Amino acid sequence: MAPQAPEVPESSFDNLAPKTLPEAKADDAFHGTALKLNTQGHEERTFDINFKGMFNDLKNVDWSQVVWSKLSIVAVLHVCMLYGAWLLFSGQTMLNTMIWAYVCYFFSGVGITLGVHRLWAHRCYKAKTPLRIFLMLCHALSFQGSIYDWVRDHRVHHKFSETDADPYNAHRGLFFSHVGWVMVKKHPSIKEKGKGIDVSDITSDPVAIFQYKYYYQLVAIFCFGIPTVIPWYFWGEDAITALMVAGFLRHGLALHATWSINSIAHWFGSKPVDKNIYPVNTNFVNVVAMGEGWHNFHHVFPYDYRSSELGGWMNHISTFNVCTLLIDCLALIGQAYDRRTVSNDMIQRRILRTGDGSHESKKVK
Repeated sequence: MAPQAPEVPESSFDNLAPKTLPEAKADDAFHGTALKLNTQGHEERTFDINFKGMFNDLKNVDWSQVVWSKLSIVAVLHVCMLYGAWLLFSGQTMLNTMIWAYVCYFFSGVGITLGVHRLWAHRCYKAKTPLRIFLMLCHALSFQGSIYDWVRDHRVHHKFSETDADPYNAHRGLFFSHVGWVMVKKHPSIKEKGKGIDVSDITSDPVAIFQYKYYYQLVAIFCFGIPTVIPWYFWGEDAITALMVAGFLRHGLALHATWSINSIAHWFGSKPVDKNIYPVNTNFVNVVAMGEGWHNFHHVFPYDYRSSELGGWMNHISTFNVCTLLIDCLALIGQAYDRRTVSNDMIQRRILRTGDGSHESKKVK
């Protein structure tokens, strides 16, 4: 049965005016970082690992909030990742399998960045049915929740960023915003605010609803089945090695790439567009997450299909916006269209008005 859209007015999830954020406070064991307020009233995040403090925090954790089934899945995934890494670095994996694992990683990223993020969550551009089906299957390869669930939570994240209603609330610590949120119960505010998010565009999309209905079957085939069978059948790779390297290791690394957007890109980097919000621009995230590193820009202008104030898709390797290039190429063959952008003048005015001074306006093209 398809999920039902809540009866709410037209959503304004693209309206991201800076909010007054709640005072940071100790929350749970998912810390390992330090927070302090600067003279402007905004948090300066510094990485300060305190193992003794972590141990003391663990003794005070409300274990009733832990979802043990999810914690177990995350733990098993990382054990399999370690085994896959050992098979890879001990020379027991064929070169073809390594290349294949990267290909799967790449298309998994396409499913997230090009698909569920820029197409479905923010409607940055429109896509013809063949491309929508392809991106839906790539998203199944990523195994990060159905399009419906991903879009709903992401729109909540943007509308209520860094509050209790934010599923990846960075106020709860670097670890929580990276992976801790996966393993604990959702804050009641997330569920409450989520009911007011308009997802009628998703519930009326036959491609998204098909994936929702057959999600786990598609995941079994595209996230683990095909990545394992191809190396085993075509070049004689050991089936377990193929599963661990092209399956679990590749999947785990792709997960961490996406999670780094919620964690690292809300902690360490510059704020050239708006210094009053917590998302930052970071080249590391841009590389591993295939063009999603300009997070400060993205939270100010989430509907821009380029997701970058640089405007283009190539400056140097750390600012290579591969998914913007792919959208432009798909537009040339008629599969992508109605690409939404922010005018250069508007970007420059916002940079001058609220930026932290780190941006060189001449780079806006």
